[in-house]
Amino acid sequence: MNYYEIGQRIRKFRKAYNLSQEQLAEKVQISVTHMSHIETGNTKLSLPVFVDIANALSVQTDELLHDIPQNTKTNMKNEINEILDSCSVRDMYILLDVLRSVKVSLDKYTKSDSEE
Repeated sequence: MNYYEIGQRIRKFRKAYNLSQEQLAEKVQISVTHMSHIETGNTKLSLPVFVDIANALSVQTDELLHDIPQNTKTNMKNEINEILDSCSVRDMYILLDVLRSVKVSLDKYTKSDSEE
């Protein structure tokens, strides 16, 4: 297990959420020094701390262990289905319209990228 890579992924997600090391350390209830050592791979983190960090960052533990989560597409489809299951029929129509619009925009963006 490469603790440096795990630490770098934690850092990437922390920065994506605009959290300082101090803020994340406080959420996880560890010292800032310990958080720094985790991100630099200078210490092995315990399983409870690892899970607490994943929870604080709202990420799957797989996302911290691997560059590309296993079965990403399947996991995303399952999460989308869970969201849809909690929607009314009206909500689903709205979401379908939004999704179609976003997909059209993505297709345009992808097409313009390939033409450059």
